[in-house]
Amino acid sequence: MKIGIGTYSLFWELPERNPESLGISGMIDRASQLGCEVFQICDDPRIEGLDPAQLQELRERAEILGLELELGTRTIGREHLDRYLDIAEALGARTLRSMIQSQEIATGAPAALSELRRTLPRLESTGITLALETYEQVPTPVLLEVITALDSPFVGVCLDPANCVSALEHPKQVVESCASHTVNLHVKDFAFARQEGWVGFTYSGAPLGQGLLDLDHELSAVYGAGTPGTGRRSAPTSTTARHDRICPSAIVEHWLPWQGDLETTVTTERAWTDRTLAALRSWRTEHLPSTPG
Repeated sequence: MKIGIGTYSLFWELPERNPESLGISGMIDRASQLGCEVFQICDDPRIEGLDPAQLQELRERAEILGLELELGTRTIGREHLDRYLDIAEALGARTLRSMIQSQEIATGAPAALSELRRTLPRLESTGITLALETYEQVPTPVLLEVITALDSPFVGVCLDPANCVSALEHPKQVVESCASHTVNLHVKDFAFARQEGWVGFTYSGAPLGQGLLDLDHELSAVYGAGTPGTGRRSAPTSTTARHDRICPSAIVEHWLPWQGDLETTVTTERAWTDRTLAALRSWRTEHLPSTPG
């Protein structure tokens, strides 16, 4: 179990929100300063504008700092995924997170399957794993139908139960149905709060441990630690074959609302990151003491 941060843990330090924004190299440096083992460059369009030499510089920077890089984008169109697989290869990234868009599955799972089967040979030849994220536009059973039908160790789930709540899917059910297919994990807490006047709710992020995420349940399900809270490893099964090849990294993310001013917002975001990293490391030490990291 390798622990890291992703672009969405630095949401308020991106260029469109912060005049003193971090470049991608600065984000890699931040991940290293936080003692991470992984940094996921996720949905950051700046990566598309880098030439091969600049991508090589990022790869070498990460290698010097002892960081693994992962890459994230959206859509399953073959041409787009080919472009991102080129970038992933240049970065040395072994995991590419993406999301099936609603229009790509509007006619059902067969359309998405057909498109993804065109990408499978490239995934197999490069050894890069495609992690398809759980979220509200694609019902989790449909996502699992696609992944199960592909039956490839190079295609699995990027598990983020917070995304599915707006589709009225229960987070624990999403975790339990996806755990054995998970190749990448996004970790963020989330909560509902009454809006002013008690008319409706706001659904947003929360400091880890103060929201609805059952972290112990999630990590125990994904990392095979047995019954949540016991620290016992469950016996391996055929459905955990992907874990024999790739152990999912745990990537910290947030849904942090604006806190009134930029300084307070960035300070809060950093505190949430520290809190989540500490909780992940504590769980790993208790439940997976033999895991490197």
